Amino acid sequence: MNDSVELDSVDRKILDLLVQDGRRSILNIAEEVNLSPAPVKRRIDRLERAGVIAGYTAILDHSRLGDSIEAFTELRFAGDTNVESITGTVIDLPEVVEVFTVAGDPDALVRVRVAGVQHLKEVIDKMRRSGHIIGTKTLMILDSHRRGTRRHSPGTD
Repeated sequence: MNDSVELDSVDRKILDLLVQDGRRSILNIAEEVNLSPAPVKRRIDRLERAGVIAGYTAILDHSRLGDSIEAFTELRFAGDTNVESITGTVIDLPEVVEVFTVAGDPDALVRVRVAGVQHLKEVIDKMRRSGHIIGTKTLMILDSHRRGTRRHSPGTD
């Protein structure tokens, strides 16, 4: 079943503007897309009702909160492990931000946020002790970019 929503170029521009700044005013968006505020508000309401806009969020600078290291850890499991078990193995660790199950090698990518290298080692050891993981490889994130934003990197101002 295809639940996709028909979007025109104005809808896509509105979405791009909201991704750049979810607190952008209706008036500002209206000016950017050359419409009056009322139709822009109706379009945003429609996109929210359709589930295209699933929510609004704040992007935090975790380096200022003490969680200065992020990393991806590749996880490898035994060949008979089902996908649901893969996610369940690590999802309850508080340092885990996201879990991506993938086809091929590795079986999953886990994004973690930790206070330092020692903390990262402890988290990886916890994952390995689960008894299901047969191999890991960890890649520390130096910097990241998200469409419409640039995250603060540790050591830069």
